[in-house]
Amino acid sequence: MLGSHERGYQRSTPLNRKPAPRAQEASAPPLAAAMETSQDDQSRTTALEDLILARLDDDKAQDVVFIDLKGKSAVADGLIVASGRSHRHVGAMADHLLRTLKEEGYGRARVEGLPHCDWVLIDTGDVIVHLFRPEVRSFYNIEKIWSVEPPAQRAVS
Repeated sequence: MLGSHERGYQRSTPLNRKPAPRAQEASAPPLAAAMETSQDDQSRTTALEDLILARLDDDKAQDVVFIDLKGKSAVADGLIVASGRSHRHVGAMADHLLRTLKEEGYGRARVEGLPHCDWVLIDTGDVIVHLFRPEVRSFYNIEKIWSVEPPAQRAVS
């Protein structure tokens, strides 16, 4: 078997032969900088949550529930669950939300379930949005997984 050098392949840049730095040698960022970065991330997440909730309110989403996952899950910082009246309403809400996210600079959202519009999942990275038809939402009962009462069963204060 011929090696890559024997086949005529020449590496354009030489390999870096220096060992990787050890954990003790790597410089840690100052605490103040780490705190500032954390606050920036938190304000960005809050702005994203507010943007999503405002868009869903404009689109007449029903039974909107926000579940705060900070400290509970590494998957996301927040989960928003909402219902639409029909397939068309769920699809329109998803489309409008995706357009708004893109216009505001959050264009990296991933989408699942858009062709059928029974259950559309939009993953923005920090916030996950579930849009359901009412029958599908009651079947899967996402709020129960995160120990949050569904909107219909909450007592009015």
